[in-house]
Amino acid sequence: MNISEVDLHKLTVSDPFLGQYQQLVRDVVIPYQWDALNDRIPEAEPSHAIENFRIAAGLQDGEFYGMVFQDSDVAKWLEAVAWSLCQKPDAELEKTADEVIELVASAQCEDGYLNTYFTVKAPEERWSNLAECHELYCAGHLIEAGVAFFQATGKRRLLEVVCRLADHIDSVFGPGESKLHGYPGHPEIELALMRLYEVTEEPRYLALANYFVEQRGAQPHYYDQEYEKRGQTSHWHTYGPAWMVKDKAYSQAHLPIAQQQTAIGHAVRFVYLMTGVAHLARLSHDESKRQDCLRLWNNMAQRQLYITGGIGSQSSGEAFSSDYDLPNDTVYAESCASIGLMMFARRMLEMEGDSQYADVMERALYNTVLGGMALDGKHFFYVNPLEVHPKTLKFNHIYDHVKPIRQRWFGCACCPPNIARVLTSIGHYLYTPREDALYINIYAGTAWKCR
Repeated sequence: MNISEVDLHKLTVSDPFLGQYQQLVRDVVIPYQWDALNDRIPEAEPSHAIENFRIAAGLQDGEFYGMVFQDSDVAKWLEAVAWSLCQKPDAELEKTADEVIELVASAQCEDGYLNTYFTVKAPEERWSNLAECHELYCAGHLIEAGVAFFQATGKRRLLEVVCRLADHIDSVFGPGESKLHGYPGHPEIELALMRLYEVTEEPRYLALANYFVEQRGAQPHYYDQEYEKRGQTSHWHTYGPAWMVKDKAYSQAHLPIAQQQTAIGHAVRFVYLMTGVAHLARLSHDESKRQDCLRLWNNMAQRQLYITGGIGSQSSGEAFSSDYDLPNDTVYAESCASIGLMMFARRMLEMEGDSQYADVMERALYNTVLGGMALDGKHFFYVNPLEVHPKTLKFNHIYDHVKPIRQRWFGCACCPPNIARVLTSIGHYLYTPREDALYINIYAGTAWKCR
């Protein structure tokens, strides 16, 4: 059955609760995060994300700073801006976004490659460490931003940039001896390619998403092969040398998806991966992938889900634990994980038309996602604990990941712009339009010109 997406230009959220949050994002969160990306927030962790693009574009000298996935913060901010412009035109904000898009375009290499970390810091190491280094993850977020900005404004500049990037990736990865047979350590490219396919109707993007999904966990293992090829070097040493290569379950790469039985590993990676698989299953009418989604969703939702819509109960690896191991005080429940849960639930809802997915989506939104941001729009939780004893935190190191209050920003700032983009696009979650019906997923006052 055909599914369409809510046109956010035609939807006004009049609900005083969600509407207030959308206004907060427009008026406070987006400007605040723009300042954060430009290192203008006193006493906050520096970002350097915009600066990285300027350096990569050759507009100024300097060194890359931040996480290997720092680019994604800019991409998510651009996506939040795009959806915000659907609600309320803002010429000045759109002008700023256009300038950022030109900056991003200026940092793109001639062959379409686009990543500031490797362009500035290690150009000879491109695509050499998929298990650890997030190139495909960053590409996915840029693709999502390009699709969103095109849908919101009709402007093709960023869409053209990300199509060139996707074409480059397609030239590097896939079957055949001349291509790399890898897939991302952190899923995101899969769901992004599905969105790009829907907008462009380019079948290569659908095929590439399917390749990344099908190749995951195949033997001989690609992460081992690339590890040996690059001389056994590793980017992360959090739990020892090459731990991210060795612990393949962390990246849901320990087995092909068709053989996986449980939600396992890094919680955000799991739900991002399965969001892409569910979208792929529906659009390609793939019954086996549909069954994979049902099986893994049921394990997660019935055995590893907090009543608040939080997932990922342990700080080690920001990961799932064993069935029903859901502690309150040491819980991780990353804000991004609950956003990814909403994304996965939305794609399952589109595929199955079953209200259980809407219930989980609603629970995650009203608890962990909204709880990840303060009412001032300027402070955020990365971790969402359910029980905190502030005086104990500095003495007991099992709580090192727990913050008693929300923070201005983070060195790893994936959550704040993620919250912004999901709130500005909340209309996509409220309704599921079908050719013969309209599903109301989350009750909220809206005015919608659906015809």
